[in-house]
Amino acid sequence: MNVKSEEFFRKMIDFLPSTDAAYRESIATYGEVLETIIIEDIFMPEIIKLLSEESNISLLERIFDYFEEVSTCGDAHLINLLSITALEVLGNDRSILATAQQYMGSATTQLQIEADRAIGRSV
Repeated sequence: MNVKSEEFFRKMIDFLPSTDAAYRESIATYGEVLETIIIEDIFMPEIIKLLSEESNISLLERIFDYFEEVSTCGDAHLINLLSITALEVLGNDRSILATAQQYMGSATTQLQIEADRAIGRSV
């Protein structure tokens, strides 16, 4: 895992402290950080819940501001990781995606569209 990825995981746990135990348990179970598994199975359910409830707007804004920062960070691995995990998951439910789009910046929006196209989902 590169430095940018490590920073990403630290930030996500800062945003979503309730995921820390599951994050650590995943590492203990698999003996390493399985990046896509952790994002898809640990972080994204919490983000989806926040989006469906829309009760913590400030946190959603901070998370999506960070996603925008990642989307433009220049680290190809981290950008790809965000795209094929978090942004792809958002496209699984059109109502969740519509809510998420309210918080997405232009780079994140473009990556999400590309993620949908890459898996053959119409946009």
